This record gives sequence, C-alpha cells and structure tokens, in this order.
Amino acid sequence: MASTTQYTLGVDGVGPVEVSVVAYGSGRPFLLLHGGAGPQSVTGFAERLTAAHDVQVLVPTHPGFGGTVRPEALTSVSGLAALYDALLDRLDLTDVTVVGNSIGGWITAEIALLKSPRVSGVVLIDAVGIEVPGHPVADFFALTMDQVFDLSFHHPAPFRVDPTTLPPAAQAVVAGNRAAIAVYAGSAMADATLVGRLGSLDVPTLVLWGESDGIVDVDYGRAYAAAIPAARFQSLPETGHSPQLETPDQVVDAIRDSADLGFQLDELPVIRP
Repeated sequence: MASTTQYTLGVDGVGPVEVSVVAYGSGRPFLLLHGGAGPQSVTGFAERLTAAHDVQVLVPTHPGFGGTVRPEALTSVSGLAALYDALLDRLDLTDVTVVGNSIGGWITAEIALLKSPRVSGVVLIDAVGIEVPGHPVADFFALTMDQVFDLSFHHPAPFRVDPTTLPPAAQAVVAGNRAAIAVYAGSAMADATLVGRLGSLDVPTLVLWGESDGIVDVDYGRAYAAAIPAARFQSLPETGHSPQLETPDQVVDAIRDSADLGFQLDELPVIRP
C-alpha cells in the first residue's frame, strides 16, 4: 500500500521547500523521478517495480507539478537535485538507486554529480539535459499535444488524450506542469555544461532508451551514455520517450539484469502479476 508524506526541506539559496513523496513497498530504496508529464507518468511503474522485487520506491512530485507550489527561488534542475539530495539525507537512506525519465533523468544526472555516498547507482530513461550536435531535443513548446503524443510513443493511440476534454482542474494541472518545465528546463531542455561534467561520474549507470523516441532520438541516448565513463547503454524496441509507461516490463527486466552495475536485483525473486 502506498503512503504519502509531506516534507519541508532546506535548499541553499532557496530556503524551505515543501515536497510531497509517495512511498511504495519496502526494501532497498529507489528514488523515481518523473518527467514533464507529471508524477502520474511513473506511479504505475513504481507499483510494478515493487510488485516485481522487494524494494521501496519513493516518488516525489517536483514542486510546481501536479498542482503543487513552486517556491519562486527554485528555478533550476540543479536546484531540484539539491532538493532530493536533502531528501535522502532527511530519510537517512543508503544504497539508493535513482531512476529518472526525461527531465527526471536530467535531475538524476545532476544528483549523481553531487557525489552523495548515499547513491549507489542511477538509471537514465530517455533523459534530456545535454546538447548533442545534430540531435536536438524536440521543441516541446512549439508542438501541439497530438504531436507530443506522436513523438513520445511507438504506439500513441492508447495514451492519447485531448486536453480540452479534461475537467477544468485537470487542465489547470497540465498548464502548471508545462509552466514548471519552462522554468526548470528552459526551451532548449539542455545545459551546455552538462555533457562535460558527466565525465567525472564513477557511479554505476544504466542508460535506457526507446528506439522510437521522437523527443530525443536514440543517437542522443548513445551520446549520453558515451559521456559517462561508468555507463552502459541499452535500447528498448517498440518503445518511445516514456518506456516506464509504454513497455514497463522491459524497464524492470533491464534493471534486474544490471547486477554488474551494482543494482543486484537479479538476486531477488521476479514476481509477475
């Protein structure tokens, strides 16, 4: 059963920040960070991962997403990384695997760069954040929602939603998520310094990429992995920008099979629903 806890965390240069965290399961800790689609884009995967293995999965909502409040001074991905570093300290967690999709993957990379001894491995799932010549991140803010769905999924039909049919409260959440992305990631969805900084990472890293991702293509993913000395790259067939939504079992299996990267989930029983 999932439980939700509100934390007030101090972040240098920002002050106190309220963050909501949903915890699933129990066991070895995973911090799971959502992308621009909001926390609902990873909650099903959190449930699936805890059903497959004896782990605890923590899913925070980035301030400004899901109808939450973003402090005016919290304006960057590095600020979010500092926030979640403070969360790991507050919870006194060790041997944490941090997993992030899209902008959540970018936050994950910045957390890894903080070199916390609490983090033992990271999984980047179709992450944004670096600049790769010839392979730009799709201009999310210039796309219609139909175009976003077409670029985000190998089979978009099951996931397609017309925002104009949503209740007003849900439309407000979608608009708030979009505004938060613009503040944290900017229109380019990248930091020109990140790719160079990734070369200092020595934490075991698994880079997973949907072969049909039209937001950030598979060559962008290979460049991400190549920038990290300890990274291993794995492509996912018939999968777009959100593998945890479209092909979650492929993601669970890839993590389980990455004991060589320190995740060690192959020692745990695999439970299928």
